[in-house]
Amino acid sequence: MSVRVGVIGLGMGKYHARAYQACKDAELVALCDLDEERLQQMHAQYPQARIYTDYREMFADGGLDAVSVAVPNYLHAEVSIAAMRAGLHVLCEKPMALNSAQAEEMLRVSQETGRKLMIHLNYRFCTASQFLKRHVEEGHLGRIYYAQTRWLRARGIPWRGWFSRKELSGGGPLIDLGVHRLDLALWLMGYPRPLTVSASAFGSLGARLAEEKGVPYDVEDLVAAHIRLEGGIAMTLEVSWAGGTDKREEMHTGIYGVQGAAILRNRNEGYDFEALALQDVAGHLTALEPRVFPPSSTAIDHFVACILEDRAPEPSASQGLFLMRLIEAIYRSAEREREIALSWQD
Repeated sequence: MSVRVGVIGLGMGKYHARAYQACKDAELVALCDLDEERLQQMHAQYPQARIYTDYREMFADGGLDAVSVAVPNYLHAEVSIAAMRAGLHVLCEKPMALNSAQAEEMLRVSQETGRKLMIHLNYRFCTASQFLKRHVEEGHLGRIYYAQTRWLRARGIPWRGWFSRKELSGGGPLIDLGVHRLDLALWLMGYPRPLTVSASAFGSLGARLAEEKGVPYDVEDLVAAHIRLEGGIAMTLEVSWAGGTDKREEMHTGIYGVQGAAILRNRNEGYDFEALALQDVAGHLTALEPRVFPPSSTAIDHFVACILEDRAPEPSASQGLFLMRLIEAIYRSAEREREIALSWQD
């Protein structure tokens, strides 16, 4: 038995299509994009798939079990909800939605329809992340007290229309890149709840660069935040599209405990990752041999397996909503220029 899947949005969705094609338990049967030229290019690669410029027609034609939703952020909720109401399981690109209200509606529809809703926070699935998750869960760090997580770019603003317009994207690098770094750090620690947030956001550099290009820009280009978590844990976040580093691309997530640390970082300014485990040995902080892992993409395999085995996928819709609420709190703190307290309801 295989899961019949379609991909909606073939920008980021091209990676979904490639992964479905490689998944032995999936059958890529439909592709959808408003850009007919891009649609035809993808169809040439996957000629077995039906092609559409309207996702509603895709749903009406049937023959699908699930879809990937990889459209611009402002369409995530609309398309995901329509898919679930059409009886389809959904893998939605990050961020889950423009805001927590939309995310709450997506979660509610998932629960009402019984359709699975997974958020594509794929950095959990690289083998380096999986290695460090096991390392932390085995207790090698002892009591965790601090985490730092960042994704910085020297000059990496995505000049593709909707990214730099808040009404379409929901924000800048925080909602685009920071959502990955927040999820990874929280996931490694077991998702402790944030209690307070103090943040600053800056956008003048991005605005200047946008003015030079003659394109609209009303989002931030850099965010820094200090987050207090339950259990006496503190976490710092740094994320930028521009001006945050001398490197083209810098990704780093470190989890620190009384007995050691777990660090995930990219190598050579690219997307291959190094997992570093540090442990206290006879009073000395000793680095175990660094382990380098090649890039991997198993989020698709996980999504397909969860459908076939009827189990809940992760990252779940509940965790996607959790992240949306935290991101909103960071933006709110930056706007108000003060620390704010968070309240949580299950």
